[in-house]
Amino acid sequence: MLEKSREQSGGLDFFGRYLTLWVALCIVIGVAIGHFLPAIPRTLSKFEYAKVSIPVAVLIWLMIYPMMLKIDFSSVVEATKKPKGLTVTCVTNWLIKPFTMYLIAAFFFKVVFREFIPEALAADYLAGAVLLGAAPCTAMVFVWSHLTKGDPSYTLVQVAVNDLILLVAFTPIVAFLLGVSNVFVPYDTLLLSVVLFVVIPLAGGYITRKNIIKNRGLDYFQNVFIKKFDNITIVGLLLTLVIIFSFQGEVIINNPIHIGLIAIPLMIQTFLIFVIAYGWSKAWRLPHNIAAPAAMIGASNFFELAVAVAISLFGLQSGAALVTVVGVLVEVPLMLTLVKIANNTKKWFPVPR
Repeated sequence: MLEKSREQSGGLDFFGRYLTLWVALCIVIGVAIGHFLPAIPRTLSKFEYAKVSIPVAVLIWLMIYPMMLKIDFSSVVEATKKPKGLTVTCVTNWLIKPFTMYLIAAFFFKVVFREFIPEALAADYLAGAVLLGAAPCTAMVFVWSHLTKGDPSYTLVQVAVNDLILLVAFTPIVAFLLGVSNVFVPYDTLLLSVVLFVVIPLAGGYITRKNIIKNRGLDYFQNVFIKKFDNITIVGLLLTLVIIFSFQGEVIINNPIHIGLIAIPLMIQTFLIFVIAYGWSKAWRLPHNIAAPAAMIGASNFFELAVAVAISLFGLQSGAALVTVVGVLVEVPLMLTLVKIANNTKKWFPVPR
């Protein structure tokens, strides 16, 4: 019955369909804890090493590890047969998206909203936006691809290639943009965050995948083993949000309008990147099952990494961490809207050969 329900809802399970609601509830719970039970966040803040919160680090690993299990790097070779889709994805994600995010966020936080947001806080918000803009989606894009009937093997290649680029491009792009915005960046801490939250779980996922397939077979891995992690990512995300917002409680209570202000540039950026990648794919006459996932990867964000790095660089109580979490809040409804747009415009694209 549960599997039938998932199919009818387009691949989103109970947690996935109502993720925005759960995020909102976690924000409320976290704010309430921070306001009425301040001893809890004070105690959690003591468990920290090299600016990384140990409890949050564990939860973020729970989020990222299941995603890495889904990546089959042996399929990257197949991408050479269809390079146009990869070109759209890579150029949009790495030569356009981080810089449009910086420009849009800087315009809103430092110009449009300067009467509402203090200059120092605006710099923090801009930093959080940059972290989101430099991290294209890794996990949820598989859901968006499924909902748009994307080519699953090519989507996997797109995600895998983006992850490989992420390992070398994320750190210098973020360091450059945050340097431009006059925010001090401990480069070694940023690099350490990428190693902790990308390289190590990526290696762990690869080793686990290889061993399970070798010993139990691909069918067991895809249909039994990987499904054991279905809700672990969501649970880790929600618990992380409770902790983050317990530290953000007073800031939110004192500045509730900031949540709405932060959401505006993030929403504009999401639609802009989708239009760029989707329109480019149409101009190149790519089939819809490649074009839609290519646009979805850029439009959505690897918010788990963004949250992790924001916490590592600026702390749990920072405005940067708040922006990355607002990114989580707005992403699901926005992406479902883009899924609908993509499905309604399928006739614009040639039929796959």
